[in-house]
Amino acid sequence: MDWAGIVICQSQLARDERVVIAKCINRDGESAPPMAIQACTELLDRNLLQGHERFYLFVNRALAYVAQGDKQHALDDYNTAVKMAPKEAQPYYYRGVFYAAQTDVDAALADFDTALKLNPRLVPALRRRAIIYLTQKNFSGALADFSEALRLQPKTASLWSERGYACILLRDYASAVKDEDEAIRLDPKLARAYFFRGAAFGDLGDSPNAVSDITTAVGLDPSLDHYVSTKGKTASIALPPL
Repeated sequence: MDWAGIVICQSQLARDERVVIAKCINRDGESAPPMAIQACTELLDRNLLQGHERFYLFVNRALAYVAQGDKQHALDDYNTAVKMAPKEAQPYYYRGVFYAAQTDVDAALADFDTALKLNPRLVPALRRRAIIYLTQKNFSGALADFSEALRLQPKTASLWSERGYACILLRDYASAVKDEDEAIRLDPKLARAYFFRGAAFGDLGDSPNAVSDITTAVGLDPSLDHYVSTKGKTASIALPPL
């Protein structure tokens, strides 16, 4: 979350204060979770941010708690952030991500719904909600969310590939191929796009292109080989989860 610029512009911060802010934000990932937690706590104790803007500090500290495996303190901070800034989309989004990781699907969906009401252009929330919809077999809902995300970010290869995945589940294999084509055009090294396109080709009865794409996908990401099964001269594939 890029809130440091706001703070720095508001006042001339001492060098040590800037260091603490950098450790709390942990943008480069170099701060170990305990260090990030300590830095965020110090900033909260100093009352560096006033009013609802303090929610940034609670969200950043919650992220560090998650990385440390301290789920209860993370949830406490997310809840505080939501109470502090009930009209901001970000606290709901991050708490939704937390709930999704705990497989509390209903709570996650409620938070993503609220985040998107507050900010309909929040693409990460659209994507996360779409993935949950897929697990619930709400394929049309997932397709709608991926499509809206692509309208907002049409140059994001992974979104094209994920919508292609939804098309496969909807058995719209021709549309899946088109979406994976675009994903590959934007990112020629996106292994899963080749894998999903190969799956769609297979369902269309185009074995040569299916074999070619699956081979390319496994070459780019050998872990995808786990989803390929061979028996004699026949092969079958399973779709990896998003």
